[in-house]
Amino acid sequence: MPGILTLAAVNDPELRAAYTHCRRNVRRRDPVEYAIMQLMPPVLRPACWAMWAAFTTADDIVDAVGDTPADRAARLDAWTTALETELAAGHSADPVRHALIDTMRRWRLDVADLQPSFDTFKGDAHGRRLETWREWSAWVGDTNLSWASQGMTLLARAGVPVPVWLRRKDAYQRYLDGLYLTDALTDLSQDLARGDISLPAEILDRFPEATDHLREQRWSPAVNDLVTHLTGQARRWLNQPGLTDALHPGTAEILRTVTRLFHARLDAVQAAGPALLSHPAVPAPPIRWRILAPARARTALAWRLTPLSPPSPGSGPAIPVPRQVRSALAVQPPPPHPSGARPPAIPADRMPQHVAVIMDGNGRWATERGLPRHEGHRIGANAMRDVVYGAAEIGLSHLSLFLFSTENWKRDTQEITHIFDALRDQLRSELATHDALGIRLRWAGRTDGLPEDVIEELLQAEAATRHHTGLTVIFCFNYGGRAELTQAAARLARAATSGDLHPDHVREDDLAGHLLLPDTPDVDLLWRTGGERRISNFLLWQSAYAELHFTDAYWPDVDRRDLWNAINDYARRERRYGAAPAPLPSPDGPTRQGSKQ
Repeated sequence: MPGILTLAAVNDPELRAAYTHCRRNVRRRDPVEYAIMQLMPPVLRPACWAMWAAFTTADDIVDAVGDTPADRAARLDAWTTALETELAAGHSADPVRHALIDTMRRWRLDVADLQPSFDTFKGDAHGRRLETWREWSAWVGDTNLSWASQGMTLLARAGVPVPVWLRRKDAYQRYLDGLYLTDALTDLSQDLARGDISLPAEILDRFPEATDHLREQRWSPAVNDLVTHLTGQARRWLNQPGLTDALHPGTAEILRTVTRLFHARLDAVQAAGPALLSHPAVPAPPIRWRILAPARARTALAWRLTPLSPPSPGSGPAIPVPRQVRSALAVQPPPPHPSGARPPAIPADRMPQHVAVIMDGNGRWATERGLPRHEGHRIGANAMRDVVYGAAEIGLSHLSLFLFSTENWKRDTQEITHIFDALRDQLRSELATHDALGIRLRWAGRTDGLPEDVIEELLQAEAATRHHTGLTVIFCFNYGGRAELTQAAARLARAATSGDLHPDHVREDDLAGHLLLPDTPDVDLLWRTGGERRISNFLLWQSAYAELHFTDAYWPDVDRRDLWNAINDYARRERRYGAAPAPLPSPDGPTRQGSKQ
């Protein structure tokens, strides 16, 4: 069995049979995807077979003919629950799950990373209507991004360098959109047979006659116009300049080959005509061979020249905690404040969702005490920790912290170095605490200029806490509000240039959807310490209607009680968003029992 024997650790006959089952499954169902997997390093191919077989198994459950949506969703739930339960045991009687479990354990992957795809499949079982291309793209990402990300993780675990910025590159998501749209066109006949058209209403409404004809499975000039439009759009999404920049030669060749193969698929779609409605459009074998033969030679050479690190048999990687166990773990309360102070009781309708903090005054605090400026940042980290505790204690949903701005690069190099060091130390030392408190960490900022290990620490903190459902703490690091808006405007311009968005139809929601963390609520309260009275290019869009709160204390002198006072002050204000004042409620306001004396 070529390929499988390169993984010397797979010496159990039952496990080898499970991988063989997955390999045959992929080769029969998706010959093009199978050929692409054969371009991966040999040591990773069995893992690719297992993961793709699991993906198609879940898809088959959702697409089962004759079952009710509830039945299909229940079957998928049972399959994924069995996977999580069997993960701890390291064995399954189901060959696909058995191979996937070995892959997850062997390569230290977290099954929870695949859960967004399973959840999306479950939603698909009940049917969904996608209104806009943006909703469609989010659905594509939920379905496919976790699997694509696992492929990058596998490469990194095997020793193939993968740039840490790739996961945050917009072009990567748009490229996946192009792959999925090509798949949708290629498999149009199969979707129509199920009564499904996996396209957003936005495009179907532009071609109403074509939509009616597709539902009737009837080829017409209108259908031809729609298919021509969509193939052009898929080509534009596949052509993402710079996507292979800084990639390992083997990885770059795989990506280029995938692009050529999918362009060949689009050629087949355009050439199919009426036959597109009766069977999948696939490139002829000679065309595939002309693309794949040189790619096999080039990737084989690249992997021979790359020192790879296959996993050691029985190396004992950490077993990810199954979802049902993880959700049952009790979240600990934050440690109490040394003074014994408790947070004020804020009515739910007066509680802000999102507090943003400009932590100003670290350097001045140190200078006034005859200390180097970086000492202020070190002590300020303690203040930040206590404020995070206070946010969790009072039940805040989102807390954004301005750690390092795009303008802070003007500072002394030594101070910047100490800021980076302090961030690394805090991310590493506080991770266990964040886990215990159920705190989710996120990063808003640019990668430009940051050391790669700092980027890696931020991304790892995001990944390690991504399933937490308590307080969300957003580290705004190498962040600037104008830079974020400029970047969002550039994305809108690219969308308009590619035809994805009409310039006359741009709405506020369109720009908001291209911000760094578009799923984050707007800022309700913006608090700045250090005596300054300005917002300094911080969360400009998100703070459009924020209440402002300024205090004179330098950040190292702050603790959670100052946060509680700021929230208490916010709770007493009336927010009108441009409307006329309403009659004031009873003067009885929230207590200030947590106030500092």
